[in-house]
Amino acid sequence: MAYGPEAHQESVRNHARRRGFFRDLRPIADSQKVLNELAEKYEVYIASAAMQFPNSLEEKSDWLDEHFPFIPWQNRILCGHKHILKGDILIDDRSYNLTQFDGRPLLFTSPHNIHTTGIERVNSWEEVAEKLL
Repeated sequence: MAYGPEAHQESVRNHARRRGFFRDLRPIADSQKVLNELAEKYEVYIASAAMQFPNSLEEKSDWLDEHFPFIPWQNRILCGHKHILKGDILIDDRSYNLTQFDGRPLLFTSPHNIHTTGIERVNSWEEVAEKLL
């Protein structure tokens, strides 16, 4: 899927490689509140393909420390392929991470997956709360 004018597509594709990209992102609305509540009820892990972009490992770790301090570093999984994960519930915006998951997959709506069907969908963290809390 291409975003923006053709002359700018390479810049858009490489934007996530820019130092500071992952560190400066704002948390999604209600994610801090809902994940904190989930962490009180479940054993919550954060799984990330942090190795895909050179700067993201450190930046994502620092970002999680700042915005989600209730999820300890011991509960962070860095992997290239999430199909290796075992658990009860996996929330992700990439359907290919969910199709081979043995537990309950929840597809978090994002512009790149709006036409994906066949997977239980959540549109917000409040919707996650309604389903899981």
